[in-house]
Amino acid sequence: MRKLGGLTGVLARMTGMRVGVIDVGSNTVRLLVASVAGDDVRSVREERQHLGLGEEILLYGRVRRSKLDEVREVTAEYARIARKLGVRELETVVTAPGRQGDSPERLLDAIGRATAGEVRVVSAEDEGRLAFSGAVSRANPGEAVVAVCDVGGGSTEVVVGTELLGPAWVRSVDLGSLRLTASLLHDDPASAAEIDSAREAVRTGLADLAPPQPEIALGTGGSARAVARLIGHEYGPVELEGLVELLASRPAAESANALGIRPTRARTLLAGALILEEVSRLLGQSFTPSRGGIREGAALRLAARHAAAA
Repeated sequence: MRKLGGLTGVLARMTGMRVGVIDVGSNTVRLLVASVAGDDVRSVREERQHLGLGEEILLYGRVRRSKLDEVREVTAEYARIARKLGVRELETVVTAPGRQGDSPERLLDAIGRATAGEVRVVSAEDEGRLAFSGAVSRANPGEAVVAVCDVGGGSTEVVVGTELLGPAWVRSVDLGSLRLTASLLHDDPASAAEIDSAREAVRTGLADLAPPQPEIALGTGGSARAVARLIGHEYGPVELEGLVELLASRPAAESANALGIRPTRARTLLAGALILEEVSRLLGQSFTPSRGGIREGAALRLAARHAAAA
């Protein structure tokens, strides 16, 4: 039995347990209902809703009452869907919005009341470990040393390890697509000077990282998935630099229409591509798009915990 991302051998005893994960992130709230058997995570249903909690925190320092009402409505509906689909365990994981801003406990309390289930704030490092487990579970990299980069709205996690031993090197930096857009990419489209400033900010933020050199690099998170849809294959600094030029050549609304992505995603995708570009240089590898990430990692952990308690 392979040891995936540090999960214990109880995974071997699992035979199709259905679990639900609600992922509350800086840009989007997502639902994954999945069947977990061993280290295989099969999606049963997925939902997503853009709520922009990270932008709310950046603008106001907290999540205001009106936005809390939105969160309650969305998470309550996701919990209802998950339970209707017969999940045995349901957990809400809150990433950067649970760690940033004033009084994050108001957000957690609202989610807990709405879902009537467990709410877990994951640390930046734990977020990276979950992303690694979820990404590797769907990549089957064998014995290769794997790097996983998870670019979120409020932070970026870079993790290096192996499928057998799990993550061995985990780092998080306060660089995210939403955070970088709000702080430095004000114009629409962004000016050349803004892009230069943003790229320098990313390089400065990554300057202290010295990861082990991987043989494979997997990109996960909203920005990585959007880039993969646009480029259509693995991508490195050259492809990402070309995408940056394309996104900077026209307003976000035009890019959204031309590329078939949401306007909110188009607005922050430039920043996400800049981060991925510099991380790819740091790792010395092009990214292979990953079909798994933090939600799949959380589903594996949730199922393993249930099996261990049985």
